[in-house]
Amino acid sequence: MTVRRLAAVLGAAAVAAGVLAGCGGESWEKKCTTNAQGVVQCLPDQRAQARDVTGELLGGGTYDAAQDRGKVVVVNFWGSWCSPCRAEAADLQKTYDATKAKGVTFVGVNSRDDRDAAKAFERGRVTYPSIYDPDGKVALKFDVTQVSTPSTLILDRQGRIAVALRRATTVGELQPLVERVAAEGTG
Repeated sequence: MTVRRLAAVLGAAAVAAGVLAGCGGESWEKKCTTNAQGVVQCLPDQRAQARDVTGELLGGGTYDAAQDRGKVVVVNFWGSWCSPCRAEAADLQKTYDATKAKGVTFVGVNSRDDRDAAKAFERGRVTYPSIYDPDGKVALKFDVTQVSTPSTLILDRQGRIAVALRRATTVGELQPLVERVAAEGTG
């Protein structure tokens, strides 16, 4: 590798690290509470507005987060290469099935993956759509500064980040969190 190419690679890595670190600004989650299990929960007045996110769906077509305004949106970051993602898929589907009648929708974000492998992973596991995001740009649009795979965000009906989990989850953990956010302002 030439010195010029090495300098370019290191420069790009430094820029990426700055973006992933939030460019030195205060992260939205610092205003929120993180429990012993690492679940970040934000009260309504602490929540950051998620940016409008669009992307190409694995099954064809496009996703636009604006179409889901007024719904609770559960966003799960996954990859077919990720063992914990395989382990949590059934729990995500069960939570989706149990909460969709309450104005809840789910969208996956598939990253660092081959399209065919991602489609094969989804087949028979989940029925909600996934954005195909091989280079990880969608996570940056959600202003998630510490994306791990898997990760899950719960957006409230105004499109604000209410909950973040940076690891695999279970129906026993996720469903009550989703139901709590779904119940806000409805009664």
